[in-house]
Amino acid sequence: MNIVCLDLEGVLVPEIWIAFSKASGIPELSVTTRDEPDYDKLMRFRIKTLKEHGLGLREIQAVIDTIDPMPGAKEFLDALREEGQTVILSDTFEEFAKPLMKKLGWPTIFCNSLEVAEDGEITGYRMRCAHSKLTTVKALQSAGYETIAFGDSFNDLEMIQASKAGFLFRTTDKIKADFPQIPAFEEYADLLEAIRKAR
Repeated sequence: MNIVCLDLEGVLVPEIWIAFSKASGIPELSVTTRDEPDYDKLMRFRIKTLKEHGLGLREIQAVIDTIDPMPGAKEFLDALREEGQTVILSDTFEEFAKPLMKKLGWPTIFCNSLEVAEDGEITGYRMRCAHSKLTTVKALQSAGYETIAFGDSFNDLEMIQASKAGFLFRTTDKIKADFPQIPAFEEYADLLEAIRKAR
């Protein structure tokens, strides 16, 4: 039995932090896991920057409400789900993901959670588990599944490399150059065909 594991931001929806960076006029918040492989370092920087500017969860959620899935993303995800078990593994947060999941037809997502003060200040975050994408893929494999995984960022590489088949999708030139052994795609149709062949 196969289960497809995929990333969310940069794959199905635009990057939330880039959208918020543009909306807030704070360019340093545009850094993502495509640029910074150390997720804890990245999140500590984001939380510090938000605090410096007096911004919190409400402001981010207001921007998220304006974000739509990428063109063709819902149809691609629907096709994956029709053909087999599919789960989104994301390092985003429950507080960010819900409106996006509604627009995608309520797929299954495993993600993290934020620590938020009563006034909406983001004070910290809680990861589901260490190396959450890799840990989840290994847990699914231990439950009898073969995994097929894909994503666009540094934090997707562990689950891609641990899977029966793995792909990069709309990633950076640097990641493609550093990992030439991983097939890379730019279009949903081509990725869907590769997944079908791997099943």
